[in-house]
Amino acid sequence: MKGSPAGATPTRTFASVVLDVDSTLADIEGIDWLASLRDESTAAFVRGLTEDAMSGRIALEDAYGRRLERIAPTLDEARALARAYRAKLAPGAGAAIAALKRSGVRVVAISGGLREAVLPVCRDASLADADVFAVGVRWDDRGGYVAFDRTSPLAAQNGKPAVLHALGLPHPILAVGDGSTDLAMRTSGEVDTFAAYTGFVRRPSVIAAADLALTSFDDLLRLVLALPPR
Repeated sequence: MKGSPAGATPTRTFASVVLDVDSTLADIEGIDWLASLRDESTAAFVRGLTEDAMSGRIALEDAYGRRLERIAPTLDEARALARAYRAKLAPGAGAAIAALKRSGVRVVAISGGLREAVLPVCRDASLADADVFAVGVRWDDRGGYVAFDRTSPLAAQNGKPAVLHALGLPHPILAVGDGSTDLAMRTSGEVDTFAAYTGFVRRPSVIAAADLALTSFDDLLRLVLALPPR
């Protein structure tokens, strides 16, 4: 790898990396995208709830069900969202994650997004399905929306710390994301460092509470493998 002597193993500053998906791994807010398929009143309602939750003004559990019930996304729409995620994958994300994994870093994605929609973009980013955690949704035989998995911790404000705790990843752990639910992994003590990802959106309250900020996956790679700046 560039920046390391031939045959040398890069120094790892973190043993594990936890990634958000929406506005981090991909330049998209999935539930907002689904809302954009409806009327402007619905789109505005959902966008407002998303921003309030991600900025920490309300708890995610106070927004999650309200957003999906208002949208009632079909299975076909969830599959269209999956294609939209793939088209918006962060530059260099797949290569960076593959390089981290080759260096022995454990990398997982923990998302409040819909599992059906986020799995394809995570595969594009070199992540196995078993390393992706998101919210399940049920549809009927015609593809009509039935419900999201209300037992999923990822539909709640402190769900990411709960999932992370159960995984028992090796420390030190770096979490990377753009929202308050990502920051909760740091404030709960489940991760050692939290990096606010600012490549797509900037949320001042999240950035102010973060240990550092990253603007790209190249930055992430250099931080984790302690590579020199270009």
